[in-house]
Formats: sequence, structure tokens, C-alpha cells
Amino acid sequence: MASDEKLMSKKKPAYPINQFLEEYLIEHSRSIKIPVFYDDLLRFQGSINLYDKNDEDTLWIRVYYSEFERQEIDLSLKKVYNILHSNGNEDNIQYLNIDAIDYCTFGNSKPFRVKVRNILNDNYTYFYVKKTDASRVYGLELEHILSPYNLNFLVYEDTLIEEHIAGIPGDTFIKDILPKCTEAEKAEIAKEFVKFNERCMIRLLGDMRSYNYVIVPTHDFDQVVYKIRGIDFDQQCFEGKFKVYYPQFFKENFPMVKLVTDKLLTNSIEQYKLEERSIVAKRILSSEDRVNELVFCMKNDTISNNENIELLKNQVYGFTKDINFKKSKNMGEILENALEFVKRNYEDVTTH
Repeated sequence: MASDEKLMSKKKPAYPINQFLEEYLIEHSRSIKIPVFYDDLLRFQGSINLYDKNDEDTLWIRVYYSEFERQEIDLSLKKVYNILHSNGNEDNIQYLNIDAIDYCTFGNSKPFRVKVRNILNDNYTYFYVKKTDASRVYGLELEHILSPYNLNFLVYEDTLIEEHIAGIPGDTFIKDILPKCTEAEKAEIAKEFVKFNERCMIRLLGDMRSYNYVIVPTHDFDQVVYKIRGIDFDQQCFEGKFKVYYPQFFKENFPMVKLVTDKLLTNSIEQYKLEERSIVAKRILSSEDRVNELVFCMKNDTISNNENIELLKNQVYGFTKDINFKKSKNMGEILENALEFVKRNYEDVTTH
């Protein structure tokens, strides 16, 4: 059930990239020199508030630069787009236009959102420029390895470039679209929320309130299939309360929790949880070397405080009764034990 208790800390600090993580990012082509930094985009001269179609404040502002700054920033952002989406070849730069640069004043990361349009066909896409934070980088990389979705991002010094994850923001979907869904679609969405809930818990991704994930509808024969994807990864292995890693405990997700209780029998819920644990275990096994490399980096890193580490390891121990959690010295070891627990349970079942 959803809970109204205060789950989150007031403010999570940004953690720097350490040597081990930097080497990992270079090895896996995530660290590439880029021509513009986050701080460069902060030099805007003015801004206007952005409102949605219902005239509600989106908490984004559209920023403007001096003429001289704008030319330099536009060219640099086009180059970043090419590095992110291709091999950095600049032959197409004349066909790209930076339509807008928006800045979000809400949340931890304060990202810039860049809209890039191909002037030949008017197709456009977005990417994000953020301050580098080790928690977010671990979150992005774990999502890439352990979820059904590949993620494209780059890190260079103190700047993080992320591709846009398309979908309907969860809060918008819950308010405007969910009430109009058919009963069969609601059952499908309930199943997906159970799986999403389980996936976040297994890999310790926190703060999946409804505005931190998107719903992705896909047309399949005569039906629409719905999937749920996280879009904000800076609460990877930081908080101490185990409930933070369950989307079901945020009040913003109560309509989704109610959907699960209304549409799914207990046996079905347990079956979907088991399916998701098995899929994640298979992904861990198929990418074992990469997972081990990433966990090694995390075990040799500081991405939380001692109070949160102590609280989480004891709460996860209470849930699993696995003594390895009690022995964990940091968030990296807690995550390592969580992934080992899932993998071990899967192997125990498949070998009997």
C-alpha cells in the first residue's frame, strides 16, 4: 500500500566521479571530450517562464543568450548532439538547428533541456545537460544493464549529457489518460507497475514518484501495450529507508497502487514479481563482467552517508534475513549483496 510518511531526505548532495568510475566510463565509451560545459549554459542573459497547454507553470524557463554567446553555444550543442547520437561527424551540422534551450529550476539536478531540429524534415529530439553526479551515473549505467532499455549518455569532467527518454510523464498519465483507459488496459498497466516496482527495489533506485518515470504506449496488433521507464536516476543507492526504493510507497503513485489492488489477484502479483526477478537475474548473468566492474567502482566510492548505510543494510537484512547485508560497509556492498541475492535465488530454482 502507499504511505504518506516522509520518505525522502531534504537534499541529496552531488558526488564527484572517482578514479575507478572514470576508468570504467572511458573503457565503455561513456567519457568523451565535449565542446561545452554545464557552466557555459548558465551564462544566459534572460529567460521566460514556460506554461503547458492548460496555462500551468511547468517549472521550466526558456533561456536566452547574447548574440555572440548564442552562436558559440549553438555550434557546441550541435557538436554534442553528433557525439551523442553518432560518431561525431560534423557533415550534418548545417542541417541542425537549436530551437530552444530550457532550464529547470525544480529538483536536484537543475538540468538544461536542448531541442535539436533537423531543418530538412522538421524532425526534432531533445537531450539534457546536467552537472555530473556519481549517483546519477551509477543509476544510468545500472538502468542500461539491468532494465529492458539501453541508455545513451556521456560524461566529461563536471558535465553529464543524457539522451531524452520519450514517454508520457507518469503524473500527467495518471491524471489525464488513466481514467480513459479500458479495463483490459488498466490490468496491463497494473502488471507493468508491479514489475517496475520490483525492478526499482532490486537495483536500489529510489524516488520513483510519478513525475520521475514515463509511461510508454506501443501499438501492438489490435491493442496498446504500456511500459514504464524511469527517467531520473540521481537517487541511486543514497537513501537509508528501504521503502524509498519501492515506487508503491509514494503518495503520488497511489492511483497506480489502487489499480494493482483492484485489477490483480495476489497470486498474479507474486507471479509478476517472480518474472521480473528472473529477468533481472538473467541480465546480471549475461552482463556479469560489466556488472562486477561497476559494483567494484561503487564499493570503492562514497555515494551516501554512514547513517543511511547503517539504516538501509539493517532494513534490507530484516526483509531478506541474509546476513551478508549486515556485513555491508557501504552502498556498493549493499547493492552487490542485493544483486547476488536475486541471482542466487534464480540459480537455486533453475538448478532444481
